[in-house]
Parts: sequence; structure tokens; C-alpha cells
Amino acid sequence: MRSVTKKVFIKDRYVSASWSYQFRQLLEYKASMKQSLVITVPPQYTSQMSPKCGHIDKSNRNKKLHLFCCKNCGYQSNDNRIGAMNLFKKGLNYIEEHSKEVAE
Repeated sequence: MRSVTKKVFIKDRYVSASWSYQFRQLLEYKASMKQSLVITVPPQYTSQMSPKCGHIDKSNRNKKLHLFCCKNCGYQSNDNRIGAMNLFKKGLNYIEEHSKEVAE
């Protein structure tokens, strides 16, 4: 995905980031064909938060080495994997919260 984008001025940033909008539109279209739902969750701090203890610290992540190491519990893994794990957890929490609302 990074190779698709290029460096642009701030005022033109949408042009370089529009692939994500287009991807989401295509994903939602395909999901609707299968009677499925696309869930969006806020990505803030997902690569800085330990999936084990929940500790958030910018220094937990070494971007150059793509390494995550929690300063609190010592959990280590690839930083992108950590982000994916945390987004998955946020998605599950979203589903759980909304299924309770529907049940009530």
C-alpha cells in the first residue's frame, strides 16, 4: 500500500490517502453482497498498547525494527502484529457491546 502513495503537500493529503477510502467502499460493497457487515473501530494507540496488560506507551514500539516490547509486562512481538491484535480486540468489544444493546 505504501508504494501506491507519494509524498504530497498537506493541502493535497487526501489524494495520497484516498486508496483507503476506496478500499473501504469496495469492502463494504462486497460485504453487502454476502449479507455481512464491515465494522470500523478507532485505530488510536493500537500499535503502542500491550494486548496482554493494556499499557500504552509510545516507547513500547520501535518503528525502525518493527518491534513492540511492553515496558510494563515485557510482552514482545512485531509492532504490526500488535496493532492487528488490538484492532481485532476492539472489533470484538464493539460486537459484544452492540449485541447487548440489541438484546435489551
